[in-house]
Amino acid sequence: MTFAEKVKDARCALGLTQFALAERVGVTERTINGYEKGRGFPKQYALKKIAKELGVTVEYLVVDEVDDPKENLDREIFLEHVQKLYGRKGAEEAAALLTQTTALFAGGTLDDEAKEIFLQSIMEIFMESKSKAREKFTPKSRKREVSDSA
Repeated sequence: MTFAEKVKDARCALGLTQFALAERVGVTERTINGYEKGRGFPKQYALKKIAKELGVTVEYLVVDEVDDPKENLDREIFLEHVQKLYGRKGAEEAAALLTQTTALFAGGTLDDEAKEIFLQSIMEIFMESKSKAREKFTPKSRKREVSDSA
C-alpha cells in the first residue's frame, strides 16, 4: 500500500474526517486531501504528527512494504522520549544502538517475545546509563540551575 492509501485507511478506521485530522495535525483539510490523493508528501514534523494522530508508525506510512501499522511503535515512542530528554544526538545514539542490537537477530532462532524482552532491556539500560552519565558529568553549577528551574 502507498502512503496515500495508508493515511486514508487509518483515518477512516478511526472515524476521522479529513477536516478533523487536519485540525489535529495543524494543516489544512486541502493538505490532507492532497496527501490522500497522492499529490504531496508531508515534511518530517507533519509526518510525525500524522502518524501519532493516526496511531501508526512513521515507518508504516513511508515504507510501502510494511503492512503492520504498529510495527516498531515502541521503538518510535522510545526514540521520541529520548530526544526530549537528551536531544537529537541522544536519539541518534539510541537509534544506532537499537539498529545494531536488532541486527543480532538476523537469521537467529529467538522468537518474537524473546526479541521484544531483549530490546526492552536494551532501551532500559540505555536510559539508565544516560541518566548516570548526566549525574556524573554535569557540572555542579549546571546541576543547581536545573534543580532551581524544576
